[in-house]
Amino acid sequence: MAILALDMLHKRHPQIRAALDRASAGRLWLNSLLLLLGILCLFLPQTAYAQPTATDSQETPASSPIPEAQVGEQDLEVLEVLKEEEVSIAASHLQPISEAPSAVFVITDEDIRQSGAIDLPTVLRRIPGMEVMQVTAADFDVSVHGDNQLQANKLLVLVDGRSIYFDMQGQVFWKSIPVTLPEIKRIEVLKGPASVLYGFNAFDGVINIITKSPQEMRGSTVQFGGGEYGTISSAAIQAGTYKNWGYRFSFGHDQTNQWRNRDALAFRDNKFNGLIEYALPDDSKFSLTGGLVDTNRFDGQVNSFLQNASTIVNGHATALYERPNMFLRGWWQRWNHDQFNQTYPTIAPFITVVSQEGDQTVHTVQNSYNLEGQHGLELTTSNRFTYGFNYRYNTGSSNFISQYTTENRLGLYVQDEWRPLDPLTVTAGIRMDMDTFINPTYSPRGAISYKLAKDHTVRFSGSVAYRPPTMFETSSDAQSRVFFPGIPPFVPPSVNTGTLIGSDNLNPEKIVSFDLGYQGWFHDHRLRVRGDLFFNHISNLITTTRVSTAPSILQFVNSGGAADIHGLEAGLEYQATPWLTGFLNYTYQQINQTITINDVRRGGPAHKINAGLRGDWTNGLNAEAAVHYVSGADYPVSSVFSQFAAFPFNGPPPPNSHVDGYTLLNLRGAYRFWQQRAAAGYMREAEVAVSGFNSLNDKHKENPLGDTITSRWMGWVTLRF
Repeated sequence: MAILALDMLHKRHPQIRAALDRASAGRLWLNSLLLLLGILCLFLPQTAYAQPTATDSQETPASSPIPEAQVGEQDLEVLEVLKEEEVSIAASHLQPISEAPSAVFVITDEDIRQSGAIDLPTVLRRIPGMEVMQVTAADFDVSVHGDNQLQANKLLVLVDGRSIYFDMQGQVFWKSIPVTLPEIKRIEVLKGPASVLYGFNAFDGVINIITKSPQEMRGSTVQFGGGEYGTISSAAIQAGTYKNWGYRFSFGHDQTNQWRNRDALAFRDNKFNGLIEYALPDDSKFSLTGGLVDTNRFDGQVNSFLQNASTIVNGHATALYERPNMFLRGWWQRWNHDQFNQTYPTIAPFITVVSQEGDQTVHTVQNSYNLEGQHGLELTTSNRFTYGFNYRYNTGSSNFISQYTTENRLGLYVQDEWRPLDPLTVTAGIRMDMDTFINPTYSPRGAISYKLAKDHTVRFSGSVAYRPPTMFETSSDAQSRVFFPGIPPFVPPSVNTGTLIGSDNLNPEKIVSFDLGYQGWFHDHRLRVRGDLFFNHISNLITTTRVSTAPSILQFVNSGGAADIHGLEAGLEYQATPWLTGFLNYTYQQINQTITINDVRRGGPAHKINAGLRGDWTNGLNAEAAVHYVSGADYPVSSVFSQFAAFPFNGPPPPNSHVDGYTLLNLRGAYRFWQQRAAAGYMREAEVAVSGFNSLNDKHKENPLGDTITSRWMGWVTLRF
């Protein structure tokens, strides 16, 4: 709160600004001192060990405040080992990560809390092979294995199995995720194509954000974080159970200011969510979920030469029936997206993009109606067969497309998992997808998993996935207005109008991927080592090109050429002591491509290193330090900038396509000052914390058109009662 108050003074009283600026050097020394003290604390001898996480699986009868823990040797052994996670994202049923047919990582609720992050992309940085690019304080682009870009559109994101991918424009609004951070139980991240189960847009991978059940969130939870740049991250959640019924309701408010102007708002949203579920016989369940996210300020998205400003309203409702080995889900969601097309400042005097009526704001409305189901059969003790379907009906309207547009999608898939020998598992599946705009596509996946020995597994997989053209790519109808300065005294100034149109003759973007992975456990299950080799062949990328000079017409086309991206990942996680854990991973990747159009050429860093330490003690103190190194990279810049830098416009030179490498050090320290078992069995607790993003203030850009990112410090209070 003190940090928030200082930030308000900084904005409202200019006479104080100079004094605060003079103190910046002192703040840097203070940050360094805090970092040093935190690292020293992690290595202090401890006789106590980490408190068990307050989950319902550890419930005990109601009591007064918990006394100092007294744990025997057997309990100590349990706490000192790492547990292999079970995931459902790769095969649509729970299985250990080592048996999954794809590369999968898990982020837990504790990882999110201990990170001190205000958004999920910041947490995703710790996963090897993830591409996270922050462009503005609101705008993130996230992808996998070097396939990132402005307005990234090749990663499918789900919340409890429901897609939050904006089909009409091909976008994910990462800051407007329709769930508060304390509600998240875990995030399952599948790296690599997964169209065989998820259909279109599961191109580079799939992320499923899984929320906590009413049983796991019983009681009231309130969290508030505030700090520099006018940043607020807050949530209030009430959940409970009664007989067979369960409910969870939440409200969240988030906001932050721009990196480039700390007095200007970059992002602000309010979100509401509700869940009601009813437990049926035979371990089956029916649930209804609904919510609304009202983002009334979004600084972005930034694309090839536009630096837009948006408002986004997303409403959704879901009905789900599930039982062992089977589910049936229906959902609806609506997007209202208004985007003001701001040309990048250096070329703003020369070009604007407007509708055919001259409106500079894109008004977009999309409705999606989705029905999907799946059934798994245990044919024998060594063979599981899964089949399913997905149907989606999209409607879209916008003043930047030629007409009200509808889209039908139907997907049918089968998958078989066979274990012919105890150490060997073979997984094979195929999916057919039909779409209004393209011919049917077929997405196969095959994987072989082999246990070399106990706790040591290798996996080889190959898969194909597609991204279909969006409504904007098939039906665009907009104008560009170019302000020609003339050539005095011979040619007078003028305004030239060009047209941007869609195409109904586009092929879907395609990826063919191969992956070889290893996972092994060492040191009595306290050390896990993982490694992957990957190769991706990407083709048919969709972009715009000039198809006529007089009149000037730009049209969406498949670019031609291809990109081959290959690399390796290696990492480890270690339980050093009962109170200290850590992780370290490295990614190398190389991009070879024959794509010539800058707007879709691939770009990304060759090297990334992530490392972290976490300490958790019984006296209530806990801390985490995470460091992320990203090497320098070249991101191709749109040729529009070169056009206006040349005669006769003579504008500023294009932005430098190279961004320097950077190091992010994110810190968090917390004190849990109250913990008590409630009469209902869940854990009441209260915690205060301080977190620092980019604590060393390594000022950097992550894209040539992005803001310069600096540090941000925050204070937190979390209460569960």
